[in-house]
Amino acid sequence: MEIRLIRHATLVLHLDGTRILVDPMLNLADAAEAVPGSPNQQRNPLVDLPFGEDELDRILEGIDAVLVTHTHQDHWDERATELLPKDLQVLCQPEDEDLIRFAGFSKVTPVDTEVEWGSILFTRTGGRHGTGEIGEKMAPVSGFVLRSTEASSLYVAGDTVWCPEVEKALNSHHPDTIVLNAGAAQFTSGDPITMTAEDVGKVCRVLPESRVLAVHMDSINHCLLTRDELNETLEEEGLAGQVEVLADGESVEIEIRK
Repeated sequence: MEIRLIRHATLVLHLDGTRILVDPMLNLADAAEAVPGSPNQQRNPLVDLPFGEDELDRILEGIDAVLVTHTHQDHWDERATELLPKDLQVLCQPEDEDLIRFAGFSKVTPVDTEVEWGSILFTRTGGRHGTGEIGEKMAPVSGFVLRSTEASSLYVAGDTVWCPEVEKALNSHHPDTIVLNAGAAQFTSGDPITMTAEDVGKVCRVLPESRVLAVHMDSINHCLLTRDELNETLEEEGLAGQVEVLADGESVEIEIRK
């Protein structure tokens, strides 16, 4: 299995001979307004894609399906809806089916509990996109566990903080590999709405044998935790050997556990 971070939470997964694009945010740098109510007002994305248009075209031509954890603009943007073929298979949480169909996509499969597509089983998990009133306003969000016939399992937690739903997913599925949306995204009031360095540590301690990949940093104006800061904390807590903080464009090979 191969996992490539494109940028932010946009991934390309290669498993069982299938290529799955996760949470496509394909806008060029500065194409969108800043997330309002944030500590800074830089336009988004903060950085461009890590490659040119020719490589983007090659990537999109090789995609077999798209997995959308939720439809906030930093996970499903207008440029993605323009560039992706409208007959491409899209899997999503039930709450987002109508919006994706409205964008012109004809093959949309909502995952209520689980769906088998090809050789891959998609199981939807819960999460909390923040706490209190802000968390309620940001909902709904989902994570997904992907399990292939290769007997490997991948947990894409989605936009969530550490919460009982995440702990339940970890203990129920025991994923070999975990992708966490870090960045500690935050507004000028309230607590973070994505995982902090402390949250990443909590995940590691529940499943110390799992490989953890941290993404969702240095791309959107309200994500305040940087890669450098997260790496420093991981070193201090002795977790650097378990967690890889991926750079834009970076690929990792995942050994299949039998």
